[in-house]
Amino acid sequence: MEKYDVLIIGAGIAGLYAAMQLPKSKKVLVVCKDIPWECNTFYAQGGMATAVNEADIPLHVADTMAAGAYHNNKEAVELLSRTSLETTADIIQKGMEFDRDEQGNLLYTKEAAHSIERIIHAGGDATGRYMHYFMMVQNTHHLQKNTLVYDLLIENGRCYGVKATVNYIPTTIYADDVIIASGGVGSLYAYNTNSRTVSADIHGICVEKGIELADMEFMQFHPTVFVKTPFARKLLLTEALRGEGAHVVDEVGKRFLFDYDERGELASRDIVARGIFDHKRKTGQEVYLDFSMFEEVWFAERFPNITRTFAAIGYHFPKDKVPISPAFHYANGGIKCDTYGCIEGVEGLYVIGEAARTGVHGANRLASNSLLEGVVFAKRATAHLLSKSKIETKTPKFDKDYGNILHKENDKVYKQRLRQVMWNDIGIIRTTKGLHEAKNLIYDMKNKEIGRLLKLRLNTASAIVEAALARKESLGSHYIES
Repeated sequence: MEKYDVLIIGAGIAGLYAAMQLPKSKKVLVVCKDIPWECNTFYAQGGMATAVNEADIPLHVADTMAAGAYHNNKEAVELLSRTSLETTADIIQKGMEFDRDEQGNLLYTKEAAHSIERIIHAGGDATGRYMHYFMMVQNTHHLQKNTLVYDLLIENGRCYGVKATVNYIPTTIYADDVIIASGGVGSLYAYNTNSRTVSADIHGICVEKGIELADMEFMQFHPTVFVKTPFARKLLLTEALRGEGAHVVDEVGKRFLFDYDERGELASRDIVARGIFDHKRKTGQEVYLDFSMFEEVWFAERFPNITRTFAAIGYHFPKDKVPISPAFHYANGGIKCDTYGCIEGVEGLYVIGEAARTGVHGANRLASNSLLEGVVFAKRATAHLLSKSKIETKTPKFDKDYGNILHKENDKVYKQRLRQVMWNDIGIIRTTKGLHEAKNLIYDMKNKEIGRLLKLRLNTASAIVEAALARKESLGSHYIES
């Protein structure tokens, strides 16, 4: 029987930074569903928020709380900001190179709803990619790809490991401690900016095991996404573009966002996303991101990744405007845990990163707090894990296995239908009628002849609908019309 000290599910920033905190003397396995860079960290553009110094902590906390519509857990927010001073210094000291000016000072940028410039970035607009590569190189533990977890082994309030397919072969992996760092729920939505592997399977297992999901009604949509591609993952246009002065305009060139909020393009994400969605719906007009105010050489240097990606599909920036739509971006809610990532009632099980609901984001995440949350709570969870005294337990026998029924033939059709329903009825603007229709449809699908993985997705979708129905008033990213 193969057994590890620690199993980490997910090789994004949270999972890899957790692995970096664990000594080589520990037997650690990091698993990811596909190839390691097929994760949301890799696609993160804007940067990582961090308190600039001790004096900035109260401001960073205030900005995070305001963006989260004061639905946040203030203690978690304070821990996030205070710990950022340690984690950012640690990452830099270990060799991560963030963008700097000629004098060697860190370059900070500002994004919507931040009161000062406190976001560090790398490679201009490729922060996630740079950080991910850096952490992959730093990781001294075994990283196993093509590992799809389809069950958590839990008995009598303790987690003993997982059942997974490894290169399509059903395998049981035992571990003293399991850290869930599997990301959010993006693939549930027709339009999303997430990696294709992010499909809420682990959330669905938690629903099945009676592990609480919290704040699931608060799904965040990114306002500026190029959706005219055949793939589910759409091309993100970082908020830093608007931070630097790009305009959102309709077909006649009107900057209509000022009709929704006096801050226009720099209002918080939920307001901007709703404004664009509503304006398109009311007028039937296309909406564009306009960069024409930028100087070409500066733009290519500041946003090399975007310049290159869009040049490949025929856009010449900053001269050309690009059509945009909101798209699902980030799950503010997730698997409920405390500020050490511990899951109540299940010993040996932790959750960190976007999969977790620490209470940091409240009803709406403040821009660029996500990479920071990944590292801060990875540090806290591993510190908690390493401080525990080891208790020898006998591993029970887990006979039940779903390995042979992960997929059924009609799953693809149902999956596409689910994504459309999530986008139309559990998206940016919701109605009670639409939510009830979605609930019924999800219930019907659950009773069809479906595979294990689709069932897990439907469990998570149900949790989102139930949470949205339970919250009668609009708050943050949960906006209900009637």
